Amino acid sequence: MNLNAVFSIVNALVLPQWLLMIFAPHWQWTRKLANTYLIPIILAITYAFYILVSLHELDFMAFSTLAGIKQLFTVEQSVLVGWIHYLCFDLVAGTWIFNDSLAKGINRWLVGVCLLFCFMLGPIGFLLYYIIRKFA
Repeated sequence: MNLNAVFSIVNALVLPQWLLMIFAPHWQWTRKLANTYLIPIILAITYAFYILVSLHELDFMAFSTLAGIKQLFTVEQSVLVGWIHYLCFDLVAGTWIFNDSLAKGINRWLVGVCLLFCFMLGPIGFLLYYIIRKFA
């Protein structure tokens, strides 16, 4: 499949869960989706596929230097794999935030802000939620 098409598909795949967690946190289907981790699993399978098909080309020593990482990301497929990695782990972190906030009864508007930041700027959203969680 064309890498641009895969990029579009994985981007579209994460949107429903993010939107549901932010705007419909108490809907039963939002909770079911978050509890199954279905979308991160689909992303992980896609990630694994692209890693496996390029395994023979991977230079694992490249991961040990900034220059090596920079070189890896000159290959379009590597950029796609890196993007899927981000999408998957940001969504896993967002899902944890969502589930934890429901269990702790944290204000959904504060959590919505954290989820928005987690969606756009992963670690900052996680950090913001961690701080709010300590004071809630």
